Amino acid sequence: MSFYLTPRRASTPQEGDNPYWMSFSDIMAGLLVIFILACATLLLRLAQMEDKVSQNIEELKQASKARSDILTEIVQELKQQGINVEISDNDSVLRIPEQAFHFKTGRYSIEPEHKKTAEEIGEALFQAITRENRWKYLETVFVEGHTDSRSARSYRMGNWELSALRAISLWKFWIENTPYGQSLKELRNRQGKLLFSVSGYSATRRIAEVEDSAEAMRKNRRIDIRFTTRQPSLMELHKVSAPLYGDE
Repeated sequence: MSFYLTPRRASTPQEGDNPYWMSFSDIMAGLLVIFILACATLLLRLAQMEDKVSQNIEELKQASKARSDILTEIVQELKQQGINVEISDNDSVLRIPEQAFHFKTGRYSIEPEHKKTAEEIGEALFQAITRENRWKYLETVFVEGHTDSRSARSYRMGNWELSALRAISLWKFWIENTPYGQSLKELRNRQGKLLFSVSGYSATRRIAEVEDSAEAMRKNRRIDIRFTTRQPSLMELHKVSAPLYGDE
């Protein structure tokens, strides 16, 4: 007797049994979940960025207020002593006009009769800056010398040299001849750099553009003390935007 074995045909799996098959609705559901997670992550990063921006804005406001308070207090203090100084350049400069403090024509040394005024100006400056640690909000304080346009022929570099020497003279007087001088000299900004700097501008930054009178020239001869506040650096701005791009 003969037996014949018929090969068994392999069964074809039903589509519903295929573990790798994914319906269109499943794909859309997955994409929706991914989209929701991405939106949640973006919102979180935006919230972090907003917090840091708000902190920077608040710090800028505090710095602006500190500078305004410094200038206002100096003016008020000196006015009580009969020394009239001014606030200028968008509340960033303490202007010391020639009527309040001056040098002899073509000279940069402080005359004996003006030393008391120089000391009182420096004292008011020191007290206003150090009160409540306001100096922490400042980037630099420039002591600037300015002349009129008449040529200072006694100096190799003319009015540039004369204006710089006048600013240096006042600064050196403060640090060498007053009880607060060394403390003023040692003040540093947040970057650890010395807070005070000295510069001369000759007649390049005039108040009176046309010097057609003695009064016009007198306005241009002055000492300005310019206060710059701390601004966010490029690195700090990058840190603010980093959460938005995931670069933390």
